[in-house]
Amino acid sequence: MHDQDQENELKKVSLPVWGKLFKVILKNKKSFYTMIGFGVFVAALDALTIVVQQYALDEFITNNNYEHFTIYTILNVLIALGFGIGVWGFIYHGGKIEANVNYNLRKEAFKTLQRLPFSYYDKTPQGWIMARMTSDSKRLANIISWGIVDVIWSVLLMIFTLIVLYFYYWKLAIIVTLAIPMMLLVTVLFRKKVLLRHRQARHYNSEITAKYSESFHGAKTSKSLVIETENLYEFNQVADKMYKASVRANGLSAMYSAVLLLACYIFVAVVMYTGTHFTLSGAIAIGVLYLFIRSTISFFDPIINLSNFISQLQQAQASAERIIELIETESTIKDNEEVTKIYGDWFNKKKENWEDLKGDIEFKDVTFYYNENEIILDNFNLKIKAGMSVALVGHTGSGKTTIVNLTSRFYEPISGNILLDGKDYRTRSISWLHEKLGYVLQSPHLFSTNILENIRYGRLDATDEEVINASKAIGLHPFVEKLENGYLTNVGEGGNLLSMGQKQLISFARAILAQPKILILDEATSSIDSEAESLIQNATKSLLNGRTSLIVAHRLSTIVESDLIVMLDGGKITEMGTHKELLEKRGAYFELYKNQFLEEKSKEFNF
Repeated sequence: MHDQDQENELKKVSLPVWGKLFKVILKNKKSFYTMIGFGVFVAALDALTIVVQQYALDEFITNNNYEHFTIYTILNVLIALGFGIGVWGFIYHGGKIEANVNYNLRKEAFKTLQRLPFSYYDKTPQGWIMARMTSDSKRLANIISWGIVDVIWSVLLMIFTLIVLYFYYWKLAIIVTLAIPMMLLVTVLFRKKVLLRHRQARHYNSEITAKYSESFHGAKTSKSLVIETENLYEFNQVADKMYKASVRANGLSAMYSAVLLLACYIFVAVVMYTGTHFTLSGAIAIGVLYLFIRSTISFFDPIINLSNFISQLQQAQASAERIIELIETESTIKDNEEVTKIYGDWFNKKKENWEDLKGDIEFKDVTFYYNENEIILDNFNLKIKAGMSVALVGHTGSGKTTIVNLTSRFYEPISGNILLDGKDYRTRSISWLHEKLGYVLQSPHLFSTNILENIRYGRLDATDEEVINASKAIGLHPFVEKLENGYLTNVGEGGNLLSMGQKQLISFARAILAQPKILILDEATSSIDSEAESLIQNATKSLLNGRTSLIVAHRLSTIVESDLIVMLDGGKITEMGTHKELLEKRGAYFELYKNQFLEEKSKEFNF
């Protein structure tokens, strides 16, 4: 089901889901209980207002007794001040709860995202995650905070009002009590139909949005094919459907309000008729009759509020389920309790217990697949000694990137073992390994800050001088010096203000700064120009020296000096040796190198 369809889906309210949400969001219980306190105060004042008006009607008008008029005036002023304070506290703490709910939901979701492995991001669309972190969390925060405000006020007002009514005259209070379930019945009968109508209108609205998006992205195609008239006709068809659906939804909403109001005033008429008899018989005063009539009318707004809250819960049920699903997602790659006890977890690292890493790597009978029907590595074996520079070569799908991802523990073997310094790497923490890795991607990601901070992500405790030295080592410093703001130059969103070569140089400087024990270059020079590649090759010669390095290379010219070249095909090692040894074998590597060499020469001479 598409995300928009899920958004429009009308579901039953699941109390366990909302219960889990409340556990996550009610971190600040003080504000919640304070808001309830203000709700009690405001609802009590609402009920008291009717009593005060009843007293004024009986004493000042019926009995013409103004003895306590001054006290009555002062009491009204105090009630007005009380309402001001109560409503302010109610709204203030409601807003505070909304902010806290938004904060806690996003914090818990983001915390989960930080510890989830690559496999989760492989299967989960980015848009799905963004919707959970933005629209879903905001929507739930709004419903939970202001919905609770409405519910507290509505329920308490009805309770306090009924208490007052039963205190004055229980026989008439029974009639008023019967009005509540009858008005709720009207709400139940109409609410679901109203929701379904609005859902249909939102569905057509999503189609219109899709048409807008398609029109913007396909503007050139539309112009070249001269299909503007057809596009306009299709758009008008959908817009007409939305218009009719919206009119029907609003018409039904208007009918619901009218019927509910009619039901309310039918009970007002019954109360007036019955209460008049009680008044004429001397059972109650005219002020008390007014109190009952006014109270019956006052039930209209609380019931509307309650019905709106229930419908909001129904509409937001899918959002609640999805964000709870995200927060409760368990990582498929995680440290066991024993490892966590010694090494700490992602957010509480016990670095004092972390051992050093020399850099020996061994794949021992490793089997791995992303999908069960497509095995990538099958009983794969490979030994790499500490300090070796190893290049992984092969066609797309041969297993190169899989090997470096398994080495980095972004994924774990289905069976077999990966040993670091002779020990299964699952006996030590993931964070321990990742802090000893330097990983340079084909398409580096830069954060929306300046160059200095982007390099510092390699080692957060590095000084400015150490950052600049790393930049000098990679050959980035001359370029940065020419910029108006130097290292404080903002790189833009994702580094979009820099070229691919400049971004790659920053990622290399970041790797150098990290001083890794194992360095991984995943086709790190395949999308940069020859000048940047030359800078990187010169700088990485010293960087690779003494460190274990895995190089996934597209350009074979960049790996000729590697200590070991591993030729892969279908997850199997077909050839292995130095560049010179493999050329002498005149096998698959020789053919690949020859073809690439000829291709590059043909481009050079424009053949």
